[in-house]
Amino acid sequence: MSPVPGRVIELAEVPDPVFAQALVGPGLAVDPVRTGPVTAVAPVAGRLVKLHPHAFVLQTDDGAGVLTHLGIDTVQLAGEGFELHVAEGDVVAAGDAVVTWDPAAVATSGRSPVVPVIALEATPSDLDGLRPAGPAEAGDVLFTWAR
Repeated sequence: MSPVPGRVIELAEVPDPVFAQALVGPGLAVDPVRTGPVTAVAPVAGRLVKLHPHAFVLQTDDGAGVLTHLGIDTVQLAGEGFELHVAEGDVVAAGDAVVTWDPAAVATSGRSPVVPVIALEATPSDLDGLRPAGPAEAGDVLFTWAR
């Protein structure tokens, strides 16, 4: 699911070569709305196996890992402007609040607020039903992953 409201874009449009070339894995990205603070939600149900203010990885019950990265180069912000609602190791449902942040503030700092959503250890052929480019709300399906 989309973790944030905004505009779905292909990974090739992400202004970071690692994501744009799908080196981390296939998926899609969302260019988030910039109208103030946004709460990023869990794109799948699972356990938070990695949690940083700017990024998190959820592992589903069947072992699938999904990375959500809030902006590009946002690790440089050292957590400033990000409010965590969960802790590493927590089990969450799809759609549960994970992090509140401000995409407009990220953009003002000279960084891209684009949010890649990546299927880790997957191939492009594992993903199906990729949502076409265009508007999306948090919770809208981005893709399905045949495992």
